[in-house]
Amino acid sequence: MNIHNVQFEASYGTSRQLPVSDLPEIVFAGKSNVGKSSLINKFFNRKNLARVSGVPGKTTTVNFFLCDGVRVADLPGYGYARRSDAERRRWGELMEGYFAMGRDLRLIVQLLDMRHDPTADDRTMLQFLTDSGYPFICVLTKCDKLNKTERLARREAFAADPDLRAARCVIEASAVTGEGMDALKAAVETALEKD
Repeated sequence: MNIHNVQFEASYGTSRQLPVSDLPEIVFAGKSNVGKSSLINKFFNRKNLARVSGVPGKTTTVNFFLCDGVRVADLPGYGYARRSDAERRRWGELMEGYFAMGRDLRLIVQLLDMRHDPTADDRTMLQFLTDSGYPFICVLTKCDKLNKTERLARREAFAADPDLRAARCVIEASAVTGEGMDALKAAVETALEKD
């Protein structure tokens, strides 16, 4: 997959709007404020491909990008406390609909903030991915914000976390320095070799 050949395709706010899956898909998922949009931009080496905001929970739709015959899905962030009940229900319906459509999901890139233990919502998502048998990796974001000692402690904590055992790999990454991007690209390429 040539990551330089990427373009925004469309956004969808309800599962009824979602198109039928006709291409292999790579999915980016994670809680609000985990740095998903920044990481997607760094991965594709584009500044404004995915909208970045200082306000958590800004991504409220499924955003699709096309890249060299592959569809990349940016899922809305979960766990943002200030969303209304109606908005949470819409989000739940959108996510359930997305995963229930029999899409050609080659890899879920599950983002977790390296500075903290997984939240209850993170664990729910990890359990869902494990129970569903979806191929997934964990990317630990914001690793650049930790010093060497803190980073080692967090690395050991994640290595011992049972909810991460089903992940194909765990990658430490930074949207600021670019660390982990080569490993992420390699994991995506491996997932796309299924054909």
